[in-house]
Amino acid sequence: MKRFNPTIRLTAMTVLMGFYQGVAMAQMPAQQPDAKSFKLGKLDIVALHDAQFVKPNDGKTFGLDHSPAEVGELLKAAGAPTDTITLSVDALLVKSKTSVVLIDTGVGGALQDSLAKAGVKPGDVNEILITHSHPDHIGGLVKDGKPAFPNATIRMSDVEWDFAKSNKDAADIVSVIADHVKAFKAGVQIAPDITSVALKGHTPGHVGYQIKSGKERLFDIGDTVHSSIISLAKPDWALAFDSDKPEAEQNRAKTLTTLAEDHEMIFAPHFPFPGVGQIEKDGDHFKWVPSDKPR
Repeated sequence: MKRFNPTIRLTAMTVLMGFYQGVAMAQMPAQQPDAKSFKLGKLDIVALHDAQFVKPNDGKTFGLDHSPAEVGELLKAAGAPTDTITLSVDALLVKSKTSVVLIDTGVGGALQDSLAKAGVKPGDVNEILITHSHPDHIGGLVKDGKPAFPNATIRMSDVEWDFAKSNKDAADIVSVIADHVKAFKAGVQIAPDITSVALKGHTPGHVGYQIKSGKERLFDIGDTVHSSIISLAKPDWALAFDSDKPEAEQNRAKTLTTLAEDHEMIFAPHFPFPGVGQIEKDGDHFKWVPSDKPR
């Protein structure tokens, strides 16, 4: 399978630059597609790899109220490079006997090739659930100026849809998907197995998706957290991408505490692929424990 070069996705990258104007841009190394699957009750779950951001540790993205040296100490303690911060960009597929649901679409990098590895064609997807409208989550909705998933209804919270429509940098994507979007009130059940959960702060209408089948659950937490190192070690540190930083920090700490107490399995789209695992309390902060279920 050919190796994807993200630089050819000019529309998505143009939008990305608009959203993140004033923030140090990330490098996007070419990525191989990947798909890791597991069962959740009667559902088939597939983590799909799309892209990877490598951001400089320059104080412009993570730890805005702290120095790069302080961020570097956290990275060093975790055995990671201290001069860069690597974030995966991934999506989640939820398959039942009656539906094929995709949660987020990345920038549209290796996503469709990753879907192919999972045996899914773009036309098979009938529902797309969006956590929020940043381009590394909606960029894959459009391909060659047309909907990338022609048979899919796109769903996002009504507050987030209004936010996207008001953002001139998202205009190219919004104009293509507008006729396919159905907005909802955060907190409602979207499908028999999926319920939306308001997780405000990162964007005004940011939501997560609680997936449940029988007694098994998986919580797609969207961009509540970004780095499996920094976001968990210092959830109160400011992040450049959060539109309401105090609200995001408050919700991040609250959500992480609840996840650790409940031992809930989550999907975190920017954690190291496949991004499935649990949050555990570790002294006065948290740590990431990857699951061995995805294969």
